[in-house]
Amino acid sequence: MLKFHRGFPRPWRPGRAVAVGMLKVSRLGRRFHGTGVARFMDAATASLLVLFLVAVVPLAPTEAVLIGYGVLAASGELPLVWVIVVAAVGCTLADFVNFGIGRGLGMRALRRFNRSSGSRAVVSWTAGQLADRGESILVAIRFVPGGGIIGALLAGSLRWPRRRFLPVAVVGATLWSAYAALLGYVGGQVVTEPVLAMLISLGVALLVSVPAGMLVRATQRRVVEAAAATPTPMAA
Repeated sequence: MLKFHRGFPRPWRPGRAVAVGMLKVSRLGRRFHGTGVARFMDAATASLLVLFLVAVVPLAPTEAVLIGYGVLAASGELPLVWVIVVAAVGCTLADFVNFGIGRGLGMRALRRFNRSSGSRAVVSWTAGQLADRGESILVAIRFVPGGGIIGALLAGSLRWPRRRFLPVAVVGATLWSAYAALLGYVGGQVVTEPVLAMLISLGVALLVSVPAGMLVRATQRRVVEAAAATPTPMAA
């Protein structure tokens, strides 16, 4: 059952394995019904706790896992609303972790994203956009792979007030969590086989993320070309 992961993009492979594992764990949880384990924590609560931990950890494959949980919700294993709420809370906390790192390290926090001239230009462009229409940019960039991390680090590096960042983080995390969970939920409603439903949902997510990545690369080229065409002021 696990061999088909080789055809997936590398960042999604561990997330797919975790999500498929949770499909099995949720069913195994039924066997503990009526035991001391069930009285301590039922399968649904344990599953939501795992989702929260995955959402909190930066760079974890949250999207793939959340899609898997959406499939679980479609099969009646978990309440969809709670899946979205738990993921949104976890992602918001992760954003605050990255925001704090940005405030503490400044632009050094973005060093791993500055390994090429194109990436440096995009970071500079995003920083400029944050100054003009920061709230909408932070929400939109979350739907670009890695964009949530970059946005939170930049907001922290630019010393945004926490009271300004909090509502933006909540809105962005909630919209993104609802998007990913609903992908899995719709897939689970259309296809009754959970693993196949998750495969279809991941495919749809690819159709969204690939154009987003192409848009980022196109933006990189435009920014680099614009920077190269701008004459450097001569020193007096």
